[in-house]
Amino acid sequence: MSDHTLDRRTLLGGSAGALGLLVAGSAAPFASHASAAQITRMSAGYGPLRTAGELMALPEGFSYKVLAEAGTTTRGGYAVPGKQDAMGCFAGPSGGSTLVCNHELGSSATPVPHVDGLVYDEGAKGGTSTLVVDKDDNVLEHYTSVAGTATNCAGGITPWGTWLTCEETEAMAGSGGYTKDHGYVFEVDPTSQAANLGKANIPLKFLGRFAHEAAAVDPTVGQIYLTEDAGKPNGLFYRWTPPAGYVQGKGSLHALAADGAVEVGAFEALKAFDSEGRHVPDLSYATKPNTKYTVTWVEVPDRDARTTSVRKQLGDDQVTRARKLEGMWWGDGGAYVVSSFARLSDGSVNEHDGQVWFYDPKKQTITLTTIFGVNSDPDTSDEFDGPDNITVSPHGGLILAEDGNGKSHLVGVTDQGKAYPLARNLSSDSEWAGPCFSADGSTLFVNIQSSPGRTFAITGPWGRPSNAKA
Repeated sequence: MSDHTLDRRTLLGGSAGALGLLVAGSAAPFASHASAAQITRMSAGYGPLRTAGELMALPEGFSYKVLAEAGTTTRGGYAVPGKQDAMGCFAGPSGGSTLVCNHELGSSATPVPHVDGLVYDEGAKGGTSTLVVDKDDNVLEHYTSVAGTATNCAGGITPWGTWLTCEETEAMAGSGGYTKDHGYVFEVDPTSQAANLGKANIPLKFLGRFAHEAAAVDPTVGQIYLTEDAGKPNGLFYRWTPPAGYVQGKGSLHALAADGAVEVGAFEALKAFDSEGRHVPDLSYATKPNTKYTVTWVEVPDRDARTTSVRKQLGDDQVTRARKLEGMWWGDGGAYVVSSFARLSDGSVNEHDGQVWFYDPKKQTITLTTIFGVNSDPDTSDEFDGPDNITVSPHGGLILAEDGNGKSHLVGVTDQGKAYPLARNLSSDSEWAGPCFSADGSTLFVNIQSSPGRTFAITGPWGRPSNAKA
């Protein structure tokens, strides 16, 4: 959630509900103002949560370690910036890991430290920092990898081992102290700070200028999918198709972006159809898991949004919208995509507290795999609401970072679609963000965004989570 977007807690008055999880349905016809409210189907997962320390509760046998805390200075002299958000994890030296961490900062906050050769806009405070840890999760390095960007929210890992960090804003030069336009994607190399000098601060303008959330790259053909968190009207799901002759790999995107080109490759928005061939104007129409839509793609007239926001250039009869398209992660041959919540008041047709979709690029379909129904009492309930960032677990199923109301959880979803609590924030109700696993699957790295922002390593007796009843 960016600084400029209306906060969900404010929007819902702090009373919107926890999640009721729906599973194992059949393709649903259009429903009229329906709610996805049902009793949550829970599984045992890794077992009940127990206090693991002052900051979080975890299942028996699991523990956490704080890797970084906003507002502190490391032994190496690095001033740790706040508002940690999405992260990418890469294999690091000597069996360790390298984390590229987004910082969702705008123009009025303690900045990601500016480093010559890494700054896009001197008036912007966001960017990414990189943490290098050894196999025991001891921090070896912490440094700026791109700076002078704005509200770096989500992003995505590329098949060639870099991180796409995305700006969740449409702010232009001259507003908020900015000297350049924002709303772009930037590519960060995790290998070293030097590898990013003069490169990471180059915007990939051909990937559109809008309130970006996440990005996912198809490793077979190089197409890049992008989500948008926006309202009035609701946001879109985008696809970039490379130009002829493009060969994906390290340096390929920067080569296209070096001269500031915008009209490179095709940039399109998703349009979905139900089994009867009817256009689906908003993903909130779906209220049952296994609802499957076929998709086509509609060309965006002006992807750089010089006069009109991208999502406003296409009418409701041309595209399929969703109020909160947020986290996305490539896995199982396609992209898992999160719609965080929907309300009638924001233009959605039906209400829910979270959807997970699977986009299949070969079949050109998008299927609802999980939906969380509205519940009225998140402050006292141990259920869930507002999934945001997502990752595919190497141990089976998905991990969702909750950004909703009341208690704040990391939520697991098993391969049978049952939800379980993986962790609970004991220090505040701040959102979780950036879940990602080490290359060997032994450590889950994750952020709690504020009060203060922290980066954690979670370890324990990983294995396939139980589908048994909790």
